[in-house]
Amino acid sequence: MLATTHTKTQKGQSLNALMFRKLMPMLIVAYIISFLDRTNISLAKTHMAVDLGISAAAYGFGAGLFFLTYALMEVPSNLIMHRVGARLWITRIMITWGLLSAGMAFITDETTFYIARALLGAAEAGLFPGVMLYLTYWFGREQRARASGYFLIGVCLANIISGPVGGLLLEMDGIWGWHGWQWLFFLEGIPAVLFSVVIWRKLPDGPSTATWLSKEQATEVEQVLKKEHDEEIASGNVGHSFKGVLKIPQIWLAIAVYFLHQVSVYSVIFFLPGIIGTYGGLSSLQIGLLNSIPWIAAALGAAFLPKYATTPKISRKIMFGGLLLMSAGLTLAAYTTPLIALIGFTLTASMFFVVQPVIFLFASSRLAGVGMAAGLALVNTFGITGGFFGPSLLGFVEQTTGSTKNGLIIVAALLTLAAFLSLKLRQAQETITTKTRDNIVLSQVAPCITDNARTK
Repeated sequence: MLATTHTKTQKGQSLNALMFRKLMPMLIVAYIISFLDRTNISLAKTHMAVDLGISAAAYGFGAGLFFLTYALMEVPSNLIMHRVGARLWITRIMITWGLLSAGMAFITDETTFYIARALLGAAEAGLFPGVMLYLTYWFGREQRARASGYFLIGVCLANIISGPVGGLLLEMDGIWGWHGWQWLFFLEGIPAVLFSVVIWRKLPDGPSTATWLSKEQATEVEQVLKKEHDEEIASGNVGHSFKGVLKIPQIWLAIAVYFLHQVSVYSVIFFLPGIIGTYGGLSSLQIGLLNSIPWIAAALGAAFLPKYATTPKISRKIMFGGLLLMSAGLTLAAYTTPLIALIGFTLTASMFFVVQPVIFLFASSRLAGVGMAAGLALVNTFGITGGFFGPSLLGFVEQTTGSTKNGLIIVAALLTLAAFLSLKLRQAQETITTKTRDNIVLSQVAPCITDNARTK
């Protein structure tokens, strides 16, 4: 019996390893490209200010505007993907965002900057929640946080390479009469269009269409997922429809935690290069290289820590500790010398993508079917607006005070609030455990009550 269980465990591990190997590299590359295209304006900020007269407040608003249109289109995008399949829809997303990102090279003023960012957000909408939904087609609870963590390594790698690559592209200033920031936008937009061909040819819609899985392996994956789905349904608190999702308090709690988390992520993404630039006497390439350091820590965190989120209790501890460490890092960055500040930003970034997949693990346990597609998009829709609020807040603070210090302290306080809110999150199977325990207690107490009644 023990040998049979051990064999099944080995087969399951081997199957998971195969799925990780076949799926995650493609998804990570897609996310690297998407983050290069949505965040390269952080490197172009000072150059656009000189060439186009875009102020710090206008930059912050335009950087955040991407997330408003992104948020508006996420739920429709995920519902369409649930209907037409991941392969077709992710291919469409990559083509349209790649073309629009390249088109950022042709903006001329604040108005065209706003329009381009808004269109780019609408085009890219659905990629992240779409992949979160896609991972539920393949991985069970114990593996999903790990898979999500690996996917989010794409953000880290994008920010690691964006600094040096972006710095080099900015130094193309004057070639063929283009500014360096124009080359930056144009040359970083084209890879999305090219990689969409790989997604179209190689990404299966699900286990049953994967040519690299045998029929038996595909059935095994689907049976494991069905068993978990049935357990979550048994909790009685799972959303099957968009309307049902809206009635689940735990989903709104996950949204609140995710929103506050995203405020910090995008505040750092869009303002860290500018903050490093104030350290004095640095070239674009040097700024880019220093900007990469926190993202190396973020990649290490995403690679090694989410895999430990195998139970609800451990997952909550990871969220709580991670959010508090992020808060401490930003506080350190606000009040210290440039070197110590960079260490503070590195501590904060190290937890970015440890916390994020765990939040989605709690949310996805409450969702099923169409509700899964709509619910994950809903969490990301409201959460991602933190990407508008954070940069807008720091842009306003910088514009009015000449420094981002007070803005960092506000964000640190919001992260502390998120940490304590995260302690209230519960996974659906915890409800099942509670019900089961109550039933056991009742079954033990009931005979005693009966015997006492007979005695009387």
